[in-house]
Amino acid sequence: QVRTERNKAREEAKQLRSNLEAAIKESNSYKREKCELEMQITQLKKEMEKVHTLMMKHAGRFNKASLDAGDEADARDARGDNNCSPDISSDGLKNVNSEDGLVTKLEPNLPDDDGGTGGGRPSQGGTAPSSLLPPDASVADLDIEEYILQGGAMPKHSVEFRDKSEQLAEERRLIQQLSKDDHDEEYLLQKISMLQLRLEDAQKTVQIEREERTAVQRNLEKARQDMQEMRDKCEELRSAKQDAVRELLTLQEQHRVEMRITHNSLQEEIAARETLERRLCELRTELERLQAENAAEWGKRERLETEKLNMERETKKLRAECQDLQERLERKGRPLVNSDVELRSLQQELLDKNKELSDLRHSHSKMKKMLSEANTELGHAVRRAEQYETEVKRLRSRVEELKHELAGAEDELDAACNHVRRLQRTNEELSGQTEGLQVQIQHLQTRLRSYGSTNLLSANDDISDNE
Repeated sequence: QVRTERNKAREEAKQLRSNLEAAIKESNSYKREKCELEMQITQLKKEMEKVHTLMMKHAGRFNKASLDAGDEADARDARGDNNCSPDISSDGLKNVNSEDGLVTKLEPNLPDDDGGTGGGRPSQGGTAPSSLLPPDASVADLDIEEYILQGGAMPKHSVEFRDKSEQLAEERRLIQQLSKDDHDEEYLLQKISMLQLRLEDAQKTVQIEREERTAVQRNLEKARQDMQEMRDKCEELRSAKQDAVRELLTLQEQHRVEMRITHNSLQEEIAARETLERRLCELRTELERLQAENAAEWGKRERLETEKLNMERETKKLRAECQDLQERLERKGRPLVNSDVELRSLQQELLDKNKELSDLRHSHSKMKKMLSEANTELGHAVRRAEQYETEVKRLRSRVEELKHELAGAEDELDAACNHVRRLQRTNEELSGQTEGLQVQIQHLQTRLRSYGSTNLLSANDDISDNE
């Protein structure tokens, strides 16, 4: 079970590592895409600058053509310079050129409207008629429009500039018509104020776009910092998981070693207990045999004692008979020969009885000796039995101690298992945290995509504004 959990943890670690590598690859791809977009934006800016320079060159040629139109326009330009505000000058309109494409389009038309020179400064008088313009100006304007539409200075996605150029041409015609009809100073002042308002609006829009761009860059930098923090957290979680796995492996190894030691000690104790039980059985059989022999000896002793008592009774009886015979001999007074024969027979019988009595005494002494030996042997057996009983008690106490040690080892095993479970829970928590970090990384990736799209939109807006 521990092995399967360890393999599962390894597989989860591999999966997390692969997910992290995939996230890192995606972030690198997003970085590359961002760099490519930045390069495209810089390229578009360069192309827009080229277009502006071409249009400025075209405006310069157009102004040179208007300079050759007549001396009247120069005088009117001088009067217009005295009456105009200092904000609306050629330098101001050139500055607007770099920020707003609409005013840039209107700048080449100002000389056409007001008949002045010097970068599109307004005048109080009328303008030169369109017949005074050289044909090379219209040809150059058409060439520049064709160059822009062909993609020489703009990218392919800015082909919509044709419609805007047509609208600007219409505005230019209307402005020319109005400038032909009205040459009053009030109209020129209104026109200058309108241009100033449009310039201020353009500057405000450019400032807002710059602020939005800085905010987007700030958010992108914050997202990068969050992503770096998430990577650091992933690294910390990976190191913590590796430490937990190492600790789990060491605990499992220690648990295996302890289990092996306890198993070996239990096997040894079981073998010793079996040998002691066999020895105890042998001692019990020997004790039973000795008890049986002792009982047999006690039976023999009792039998001999009974025989001794019988012999003593018989001797007493014989003595009584002898006394009776002697008394009868004395009373009867028989002849000596018969009495001698009877006396001899009685003496012989008495000797036989005495011999038998001595034999019985000898056998009784032998039985006593055997009984004493049996008693001593029985005492030795009893002492051995007591020693064996004490040894059995000691072994039982040792078995109890081993049982207590086994219970302690089982408690330690349960504690180790609980620790393993805690490590597994921490591993699951770490995997959950890694999943949460992956979700955060995905959110950051989506935010990066959205920031990239906003950057693209802002770049397109800048391009359209420049157009």
